[in-house]
Amino acid sequence: MTTGPLSSRQLANMQRLFATPFADIYPLYVTKVQRKNRSESELRTVLSWLTGLDGRQLDLAISSGESLQEFFERVHVHPNSVLITGMVCGVKVQDVEDPLMRNIRYMDKLVDELAQGKALENILR
Repeated sequence: MTTGPLSSRQLANMQRLFATPFADIYPLYVTKVQRKNRSESELRTVLSWLTGLDGRQLDLAISSGESLQEFFERVHVHPNSVLITGMVCGVKVQDVEDPLMRNIRYMDKLVDELAQGKALENILR
């Protein structure tokens, strides 16, 4: 996904992910962090840091049914998000070329770090 042209299958998978409603992803994140004894409040703090959205705006993003693409088109991703590194789904997030996919992977990585017990101070670079 980081080098060379994408296959038609990879492109179709990316488009499907981009069209996925944020409201479908959010409860999966909640479940993931709560299974590891982290709170939804901590998850919302992480998501707010990444996106610049406050709690009310996050609720609106969840209830609106907007896709991940629409979600990331209207938020302002934190400038320090470029400091997020590591692997998500076997791919280094810092090597993802597509900006939308990179932002989705940043979000995934932050949720992973929260679920792994990393301190909020360290997650919020």
